Formats: sequence, C-alpha cells, structure tokens
Amino acid sequence: MRSLSIAATGMMAQQINVDTISNNIANMNTTGFKKMRPEFQDLLYQSHQRQGALTSEEGTVKPVGVDVGLGVQAAGIVRVSTQGSLKATDNDLDMAIDGKGYFTVNMPDGSQAYTRAGAFQLSPEGMIVTTDGYEISPGITVPEDTVDIDINKEGTVMAFVGNEIEPVEIGQINLVTFVNEAGMKSIGNNLLQQTPASGDPIVANPGDPGVGMIRQGFVENSNVDIISEITNLISAQRAYEMNSKAVETTDQMMSTATQMR
Repeated sequence: MRSLSIAATGMMAQQINVDTISNNIANMNTTGFKKMRPEFQDLLYQSHQRQGALTSEEGTVKPVGVDVGLGVQAAGIVRVSTQGSLKATDNDLDMAIDGKGYFTVNMPDGSQAYTRAGAFQLSPEGMIVTTDGYEISPGITVPEDTVDIDINKEGTVMAFVGNEIEPVEIGQINLVTFVNEAGMKSIGNNLLQQTPASGDPIVANPGDPGVGMIRQGFVENSNVDIISEITNLISAQRAYEMNSKAVETTDQMMSTATQMR
C-alpha cells in the first residue's frame, strides 16, 4: 500500500518544517538573524489512466485521468530578508544597516563572508573586527589615542584623536548587495557566503540607490515574529499527527486484509 510511504514522506517533510521553525525561535535574539521558511513540492505521480484516452470508437475521450501522487519533499529553505527592528546600544562601534546590504568580513583563510550583525569591536592592533575577531573589509584601523569615533549614514568613519578639535577621516565602510539574497549560504556565526545562486557581490557605499544606510550606535534585531512562529509550529505539529494517523490507518487496513478467512 502506497499510503505508508506517502505518509512517511509527509512526516519527514513536517520534521524539516519543525526543525526550521525551532531554529527561528532559537535565534529570536540573535543580532541580524533572518528567519527561514521551508518550501515543499509534490513528488512524482503514478498514472493508472491517462487523461484524453479514447473511450469509444466515436472519438470520445476521458476528461480526467487517474494519477496517484507519491508524497511530498522539501524543495528548499528560503531566507526571508525583511528588515529587523533597530535597537540602540550607545556603543560607538555598533552599526546597523537600515535597508539592503551586508558588511564584508575577511576570513582567516583569505575568503570573504557577509553579515548583517554589526556588533563590532576593536582588535589589539586597533582594527575594527567582528565578535570572532575577523576584520571587516575594507580594513579600518583606529588610531591609538582616539577619544571618540563618529560614523555617518554614508559609512564615513571619523576619529577624534587626542586633543584635536577637528576629526580625522580614517576609513570608509562599504556595503554589498546580491541579486538573489536567498541564494546565499549560511555558515554560522552570523556569517553568509556567496554561491552561484546568489550571484557576485555588488559593492556600493551606504545610501547609494538600492542600498541601506549605516546607523551608528544601533544593532539590528532578528526579524523573527515569535507569535507567527508559534502558530506555524502548532500547524506543523497537527500536520505531523495527521500523517502519523494515515500510517496507523494503513496498518489497520493491512492487518484486516491479512486476517481475512
């Protein structure tokens, strides 16, 4: 009976759904996190009677066929890149992106990754780095006797050095965008990598057309809506229970058939 394997695919699909929802809930307080949404598609169909088959010598045809589906499968997990709310931190090195774009991070192996988490710190050498110590690109070094840092909406970084009244420009923060943000690969630690699906990064200055602006002293909250996630979790649980009920019903039907005298 096909219903056993069909219901099993439904249970596995709902397990993926619950896993995704659980990850969203777990990261509801993760800076810059973007929630995920699973997408599903039906599997192949077994055709027992074809639509349009002749039913008489006069040329009449069957208006419908008999096609039995074989279940469901996960087609992909989509990252939802809607803007998260901004939270004030009053930390000079905290930066939130208000709009589209990602910060570029130089990885230790020479590759580059991308992030929306702008909770930056200073390295022992005075470089602006992520919480894991990875340098943001382009590299910006804060002078040793800096007393204050000012970052405007366009990403220009100014430092007030010593007793100087006028600030000194020490760097420019760039942002990158992608044609298909959902095609980027999550690698953990609030980092993403480009893939052939995402396309190449497009470098721009904050505030350019189609690019967000920098908000100093803020970080971007996760865009997870906890009420929506709890609702989705209940719905996924009910769907899982219905598929398990189909397995139970099929087992009872097979038991009845084998006990016939």
